[in-house]
Amino acid sequence: MRYINSWAEWAGIAVLALGMFATATPRAIAATSAAPSASAQQNPNYEAWLNKQVRNELASDPWYSVFDILGYCVNGTEVTLTGQVVYGGTMDAAVGAVKQIEGVTKVVDNIQLLPPSSMDNGIRRAEYRAIFSYAGLYRYAMGVNPSIHILVDNGHVTLVGYVDNKADSQMAYMRANMVPGVFSVTNNLKVD
Repeated sequence: MRYINSWAEWAGIAVLALGMFATATPRAIAATSAAPSASAQQNPNYEAWLNKQVRNELASDPWYSVFDILGYCVNGTEVTLTGQVVYGGTMDAAVGAVKQIEGVTKVVDNIQLLPPSSMDNGIRRAEYRAIFSYAGLYRYAMGVNPSIHILVDNGHVTLVGYVDNKADSQMAYMRANMVPGVFSVTNNLKVD
């Protein structure tokens, strides 16, 4: 299962994209962005190409926020989407974007829509402030796709994403535990 919230992954994509557009001719750009033909779909490189396309589509979802997590799995020409989202628009946009990728024959939607709750919304705001107001953790909220995602489901908080070191993971966990009204906190942060 791949998640699309690693700072290093985003930096690599940006550097690759800038280098490609700065040096490529229009013909070369068209060749690199075109979808593989049906015969190329048998090639092992096709899955790598499709992984990249799915990751780009999910990352550019305008509804995707720090309170959602999206993941995917590619199996041939079939893509399975997973995760948890606060708004149905995020789920619909993700499924629609992946369906539009050339060569995708089937999209399995295993994205869970979190139940609407004013209590959970209050916890989301409080968790965001508690974690990202700390001097050492604010950098993980920067950018379009934050490195730490905060999932809240009926008062239970799960931290998902990537941090630079174990100390940052532990600090985010401790700060999340300080928020009143939270029943439990699960720390699924990984060191990148």
